[in-house]
Amino acid sequence: MKTLHLLLIIYAVMSVIGFALMGIDKNRAINHKWRIKEATLFLIAFLGGGIGSTLGMFFFRHKTKHWYFRLFFPLFAAAQTALLFFV
Repeated sequence: MKTLHLLLIIYAVMSVIGFALMGIDKNRAINHKWRIKEATLFLIAFLGGGIGSTLGMFFFRHKTKHWYFRLFFPLFAAAQTALLFFV
């Protein structure tokens, strides 16, 4: 049970971070400011923020034209959700 709780906390924190980073990067893109690296966005999504990053991508309409974001963010989210069910 402790493993499940730890995973839930990690996923929740990373998802909030992923969602926020998508919003921050979108705002910076609009204002022609320094951007967050795509590798950083992917790392956050991969490390447990798949759900939040995917929601942020569609909520902020950011990176939706890039096929690799549209494919891998939901894939990370699905894999992380499946891991929760197996734990």
